[in-house]
Amino acid sequence: MNQLLVEMDGFDTQKGVVVLAGTNRADILDSALLRPGRFDRQINIDNPDIKGRFEIFQVHLKGLRLSDPIEAIAQRMASLTPGFSGADIANICNEAALIAARQRAKSVEEKHFELAVDRVIGGLEKKNKVMSMEEKKTVAYHEAGHAVAGWFLEHADPLLKVSIVPRGKAALGYAQYLPKDLSLHTQDQLNDMMCMALGGRAAEEIFFKSVTTGASDDLNRVSKIAYTQIAQMGMSKKIGQVSFPSEGDSQFYKPYSDETAKLIDDEVRDLIEQMYTRTKGLLLEHREKVETVGELLLSKEVITTKDVVEAIGERPFEMPTSYKEITESAWQRDESTSVMADIPPPKEAEEKASDEVPPAAPSPA
Repeated sequence: MNQLLVEMDGFDTQKGVVVLAGTNRADILDSALLRPGRFDRQINIDNPDIKGRFEIFQVHLKGLRLSDPIEAIAQRMASLTPGFSGADIANICNEAALIAARQRAKSVEEKHFELAVDRVIGGLEKKNKVMSMEEKKTVAYHEAGHAVAGWFLEHADPLLKVSIVPRGKAALGYAQYLPKDLSLHTQDQLNDMMCMALGGRAAEEIFFKSVTTGASDDLNRVSKIAYTQIAQMGMSKKIGQVSFPSEGDSQFYKPYSDETAKLIDDEVRDLIEQMYTRTKGLLLEHREKVETVGELLLSKEVITTKDVVEAIGERPFEMPTSYKEITESAWQRDESTSVMADIPPPKEAEEKASDEVPPAAPSPA
């Protein structure tokens, strides 16, 4: 870093040198690099939105032999992959081509891309893993609890696919949902997300009178959402409109007292207990539907939204799932009213400047 700062000191004759740099860990950069005069232009690149994913898919799909037009597949996959980065999209296209080659298909079809998404998110299928019938039934009802809880919660992500085939990353069960491209979340949305995550544990307690270790990831996610609400987003009346840093940011210093720490813990515990009670009541109300989905999973191992609709009926809440529905319902920026609209393009600006320059005075002989 010191060598880089020496090269960028700005006191030599190298005026035409431009230094470009990129990092995935902007949070650990030394402040000396970020002072004015060092890297003057700082551009943050987030994960692409649905339009960005559509364009990235079009780039990576060009080298594949497809059964459908590129635009059709790119639109479908862009709507099914919220939160994916460009590298994830390239990985999906590569995996889909490999799956098609293994199946000796003449072209890459939509089903191959869906299998590739399963592989990227959930990991490789463990087809030879031995499971007892009791374990399999527990996993099926656990995933059915997630599915039914999310089905009847307005702000929960709609279900796409549920599988009880063991996978590398997702352990014994795996569910794929369609999260929304949202920058802001309301308290109701966060609470519904917590309830859906607690659906598996609640289903275990209702149908088996005991709980298993299968809900560890769910409880971890619920705890993070609850602590974010209480300690960082000011969504607790007792804590108030304050925001405390997370544990990683305050490793050696806590900006609050022990009494406040205990109050935060109590508030988080109460919030999770309220959401669990709400989830359990919802599943008890729809107990027959949970059983129906659980038995369907036991018989088919993999079910989709269509199977769930046939089994328990339509979801009572609307959710756009296609590329056209999502993009048409999104807010569009009006370029004609933006601040930059009055600034002419570079070529026009140069021509305008050259027209306004007065003629030079004749030089003396």
